[in-house]
Amino acid sequence: MQSTPATPAAPTRRGLLAGLGLAAAGPLLLGGAPRPALPRPAEPPAPGSAAVLLRRASLVLTMDPSLGSGPLGALQNADVLMRGGAIAAVGAALPAPPGARVVDSSGKLVMPGFVDTHNHLWQAMFRGGCTDRDLFGWFRSCTDPQRGLLTPDALHSFVRLAALDAVQSGVTTLVDWVDIFSYDLVESYLRALAGTGLRFTYALYPPAPDGALAAKVKKELVDPVPLGSFQVATHAARAAQADNRAHWELAQELGVMLNSHVLERPEMRADDPIGVLTDIGALGPRLLMNHAIHLTDAEVAAVAERDVRLAHCPLSNMRLASGIMRLSDLGRRGVKVGLGLDGGTNDTSDFHALMKTAIGLQRARSTEADVFPQVEDVLRMATLGGAEVLGIADRVGSLTPGKRADLLVVDPAALNFAPRFDWIGQIVFNGRPENVEAVFVDGRPLKLGGRLVDVDTARVVREAETAAARLRAA
Repeated sequence: MQSTPATPAAPTRRGLLAGLGLAAAGPLLLGGAPRPALPRPAEPPAPGSAAVLLRRASLVLTMDPSLGSGPLGALQNADVLMRGGAIAAVGAALPAPPGARVVDSSGKLVMPGFVDTHNHLWQAMFRGGCTDRDLFGWFRSCTDPQRGLLTPDALHSFVRLAALDAVQSGVTTLVDWVDIFSYDLVESYLRALAGTGLRFTYALYPPAPDGALAAKVKKELVDPVPLGSFQVATHAARAAQADNRAHWELAQELGVMLNSHVLERPEMRADDPIGVLTDIGALGPRLLMNHAIHLTDAEVAAVAERDVRLAHCPLSNMRLASGIMRLSDLGRRGVKVGLGLDGGTNDTSDFHALMKTAIGLQRARSTEADVFPQVEDVLRMATLGGAEVLGIADRVGSLTPGKRADLLVVDPAALNFAPRFDWIGQIVFNGRPENVEAVFVDGRPLKLGGRLVDVDTARVVREAETAAARLRAA
């Protein structure tokens, strides 16, 4: 789900890229005199050298078949050792290094963290709103009227609220697609996001021809954050083809992926987004397409042949009556697909519900229980598959030694989860965010004992409520 696409005057490639060499010149390029700095949240500490040993987890899903059994690399009664922010070892009866913190994980499940491939965190400001609207009604009634009211402080509170909600549900990596242009708002947005300790990608939709904004945001606000990365966002449409081309060329200049909403509604067929992305040369593994619901057979084949990456947002698509992605057809062709929460139209950050819906919609559509995806497929999509979509599977997505230590500890000893029958299936069909006992990102605990670490949750909620009330009054 995006915001209403604008159709500005067509830029030239030179116009969009002109600011790249001047990106560090400061605020004068991007809207006037310097503004006072916002209060910064506490910076997350760098991953320490102290080791953490998760001892004797009842089930470890490594997502690496070479480490365990089946496609999920499952291990029974195994340990996971984290050291220096990375996975150091996985196996039975691992020795505890000197000074290591040993955590008894018996009865618990350990798995890689969830990778959210598509979000709009700022839309937390109108959660539960416009519930009787389709995508275009959502634009008219929710996103478009509210975006113009945002202040840096309000934006910070909404982004922090939504990002921490994602953390507590088990998300360790997310991609945020953002079409907010004012530099002070972008700065506030990224401070809130970076302050949560999440691994994130900020996908900025540059207002053409402002290549300077994208380059400045990447250089000054994203690159200095160890867990941050950048993408260039666009709205693929024939009427905006010049912008799309310039955005693709900017992405190539910056060495990042292009990220576009594509065919979320049937009416968008008139935009010919796949044809446009093909014509500008973007159709390939450096392209992430969100939704991609209304693909033709030929387009499914082209996406598969070119190794295009897709973000599937089943809860949002269902809420907005947008349709059901042809996930089974795409899966048969080996297309890399990750799962996305998609901001305000998902209303919460429940990744378990997202996985269950991804399965359920395909079964409802086909009336076949054995259709793709099955439980193992959707668990992989939520973790390693999402990392593959983003091109970071060499760093995260599985518990392979040497990768970064982004993982979850799930406690199945709960009314909604027990009794044990098939824990792998229960993660998807029974799990809820409250079953996520611990979350580690880069070896740093963001949630322990079922509570966010060093976060005053009541204050986060209170600040978001205050900001929302002020905006409503305005």
